[in-house]
Amino acid sequence: MPRPRKRPAGTAGPEKKGQSEKRTKFENSGEASAKVESSSPQKTSVFKNCGRKLSNYWLMKSEPESRLDKGVDVKFSIEDLKAQPLQTACWDGVRNYQARNFLRAMKLEEEAFFYHSNCKEPGIVGLMKIVKEAYPDHTQFEENSPHYDPSSKEDNPKWSMVDVQFVRMMKRFISLAELKTYHQSHKATGGPLKDMALFTRQRLSVQPLTQEEFDFILSLEEKEPS
Repeated sequence: MPRPRKRPAGTAGPEKKGQSEKRTKFENSGEASAKVESSSPQKTSVFKNCGRKLSNYWLMKSEPESRLDKGVDVKFSIEDLKAQPLQTACWDGVRNYQARNFLRAMKLEEEAFFYHSNCKEPGIVGLMKIVKEAYPDHTQFEENSPHYDPSSKEDNPKWSMVDVQFVRMMKRFISLAELKTYHQSHKATGGPLKDMALFTRQRLSVQPLTQEEFDFILSLEEKEPS
């Protein structure tokens, strides 16, 4: 199957309106020690670093608004995913070791929230699923790509990607602001979002979710925005 080009969001956390977002290519600052990790890390070791339970659910950030990086438009919205053949695309461009390891931990049919990042109103817009497990990200070898990494070798590639497929739109948009309100409340009450990586590991573009977090966010579809 052709691998449609796309560019997921890099390192955004809880964004403010108009805030600039670094690319994943620069996510690895302060993470030099990660280079000693195995090229095929086990899922257990990935999550041990987060101090969280093993996950079958994910949150993946992408930029829905046009922005040029080295002359290439890095925009990729959930509408762009829906427009791809078979509503499927590769999730390329991740340049952070921990986010890469999360990609490598993903299994077929696992679900992920599609999160619009670095935009006027960030938040969760839809659901997708993993349809191809991690394999080498072609953009690391392409000199004209903003995500080119000359230190990565084809016989030992540093960076991976997965293929994702559109599942459905959320019944309503779940904004970052709404999630933050629940996170702050749950920190005091011990609720489901008390340790959500969106707020505790803000700069990761690929994040694990516990089943409790995933189910709670889905339940918000049936409620009025807080």
